[in-house]
Amino acid sequence: MENNRNFFITIALSVLILTLWQVFYMNPRMEQQRETARIEQQRAEAQKKEAGGGANSGTAGTPAPAPGAIPTAPGSEAVTAASRDQAIAATKRVKIDTPSLEGSINLTGARLDDLKLKHYTETVDKNSPEIELLNPSSLPNGYFAEIGFVGNDKTGTVPGADTVWSVDGNPTLTPATPVTLTYTNDKGLTFKRTISVDNDYMFTVSDTVQNSGSAAVSLFNYGRVTRFDKPAVASTYVLHEGLIGFTGTEGLQEHKYAAIEKDKQVKPGKSTDGWLGITDKYWAVTLVPTEKQPFQPTYSYFDFNAGPHSHSYQSDFLTDAINVEAGQSATVETEVFAGAKEVAKINAYEEDRHIKRFDLLIDWGWFHFITKPMFWLIDTLYKFFGNFGLAILATTVIVKAIFFPLANKSYASMANMKKVQPKMLEIREKYADDKMKQQQAMMELYKTEKINPLAGCWPVALQIPVFFSLYKVLYITIEMRHAPFFGWVHDLAAPDPTSLFNLFGLLPFAPPAFLPHMGAWAVVMGITMFLQMRMNPAPPDPTQAAVFTWMPVIFTFMMGSFPAGLVIYWAWNNLLSILQQGVIMKRQGAKIELWDNLAALFRKKPSPAE
Repeated sequence: MENNRNFFITIALSVLILTLWQVFYMNPRMEQQRETARIEQQRAEAQKKEAGGGANSGTAGTPAPAPGAIPTAPGSEAVTAASRDQAIAATKRVKIDTPSLEGSINLTGARLDDLKLKHYTETVDKNSPEIELLNPSSLPNGYFAEIGFVGNDKTGTVPGADTVWSVDGNPTLTPATPVTLTYTNDKGLTFKRTISVDNDYMFTVSDTVQNSGSAAVSLFNYGRVTRFDKPAVASTYVLHEGLIGFTGTEGLQEHKYAAIEKDKQVKPGKSTDGWLGITDKYWAVTLVPTEKQPFQPTYSYFDFNAGPHSHSYQSDFLTDAINVEAGQSATVETEVFAGAKEVAKINAYEEDRHIKRFDLLIDWGWFHFITKPMFWLIDTLYKFFGNFGLAILATTVIVKAIFFPLANKSYASMANMKKVQPKMLEIREKYADDKMKQQQAMMELYKTEKINPLAGCWPVALQIPVFFSLYKVLYITIEMRHAPFFGWVHDLAAPDPTSLFNLFGLLPFAPPAFLPHMGAWAVVMGITMFLQMRMNPAPPDPTQAAVFTWMPVIFTFMMGSFPAGLVIYWAWNNLLSILQQGVIMKRQGAKIELWDNLAALFRKKPSPAE
C-alpha cells in the first residue's frame, strides 16, 4: 500500500509538472512568436505605406465618430510617423516632468500620449531605454488616454479628439505646478482644464464649463483609453492582460484581447463609482470618472477598413447629461492612472482617493488569500534584508516553521512506517492469496503502531499551494521584476541565465534554442530533490524505482524555464526538508537510507549468471 501510494503520488506530480510546463511556458512562447511576427508585419506595412504615399496619406478613410458618440478613431492628427520622436515633434505639447514620469501632453485633444517611466528600463542593463508606456496615435503602437465632451447643436463644437487647446501660463507639468488649458467655441462656451499630477502615477483632470451664452445647454463628459496593438510578449493563463474595470453591480470586468476581438463590445450596467482602462503585466492606464455624474462604461474592439491603423482596443465611459444654465458653470473631474502597478502605491490610491477595489488592478488570482500574504511577507523581509532573494529564503524558513508540527507528525509517521516494514512483509507473505485479509491485517497494524499511511502526502500537499503562490508573486508583481540575487542571477522573475549545455558559461558559445533551458540553480534543485528522495528505501518494484530515479531529472529540466526565484525557493526547501527529515528519523530510531542508497548506485550489481 505504501509503495502504491508513493507511485501514484509520483505519477500525479509528473503529470502536474508537465501540464504546468506546457501551459506556462510552451503555450505562451508559441503565442509570443506569432504575436511578434504580426507586429513586425504591421510595422513593415505602415512604413511601406508612408514611403509610397507620404505622411499625410494615411488619414483618408479614417472613420469619424457618430454624432453624440464617444470617439473611436485616433483623430485627424493620426498620420503614420516614421519614428516616435517625429510623431511627438509634429504637434504642440506641454512637457511632463515628475520624479517618476517624463513625457508630454499633446495639445491636440489634450491627450496623454507621450509617457516614459523613469524608474523602469526594458532590460536589467542600466543603460537600457526607459519603458515607453504611452505613444502618439500616429504610431503603429499608439496608446493614449483622452478626456473630452460630447455635445449637440446647442452646445456647438466641444473639446474632443481634434480640439487644439491653448496653454495658460506655465508650460511644464510638475507635481508642484499644474497646467491650465482653455478652449472657447462659437456658442459662448469656455472650457478650462486644469491638469495636475502627483509624485507617482496619478493625474487629475478638472474641467470647468462656463456658459456665457443666453440659453442653458446639456453636454456629456467622456474618457477613453485607446491602444492599437497588443503587448509584444503574450501573457500566460495565470495573468490577465487587456481591458479591465470595476464598475456598477457587475464589479470586476476583465476582457482579454482575444475575447474582446470576438465580442466586439461589452456594456455593463451604469455606475456611479469605480474605474476602467487597459492593463499589461506590469503597467496600466486607467480612468476614474467623476462621482458627480452616473456613467456608462464600455469595452470595445474596432476594425478600421482604411487608415494608418487596422484596429483598436478601447475602454471608455460616458456620463449622463451635464446641465449648465446660462451665465453659470459646471465642473467635472477625472483621475487618470498611468504607470507601474506597484503594490504599495495601488493600495494607497485605493485608500486615500477612495477608488473602489483599485487593488484588483493587480491580478492576484482566485487564491489571493494566499498570494497577498505571501507577497506581504516577502516584501516585509525584503525591507529588512535589502534583497528579494534573501527574503525568499527567509520566507521558506518561516513557512517551514509554521507547518513544522504537521510536517513533524508526517515524518514521524513515515519513520515508524519504516520500522514496521518487516511486519508488513510478513503480513503480505502470510496473506499473499487473500487481499481482503491482507488489507485488514495492515489496517490493524497501522492502528496498533499509531501510523497514518497517508502522512507522507502532507509535506508534498502543503508545498503545492506555497509553490503556486510564490510563482504568482514572482510573475505578477513589478517589485520582483529585475530584482537581483547574488552572482549570476540579476532578475529573480526571469529564468536562470546560465546553461548546463555550455557548462554555465565556461564554454564560449550560446546553446542552440532547441535545447531545453537548464541553469545552475535548476541543477542544484535537481540534486537536492534527488538526495531528498534517497532518504527513503528504494521501492522494490522496478517500475517505481525507475520513476523515482528519473523524477529529479524530469523536474530539473521542467523547472529550468521557471523564474529563478522559484527554483531557488524549491532548492532551499528541499535542503531544509532533508535536514528536518534526517533529524526526525534519527529521533524516531529509524534508519536513514541516504548513504546506503547512494552507495548502491556505485556498487557493482551481480550478473544473472552469478
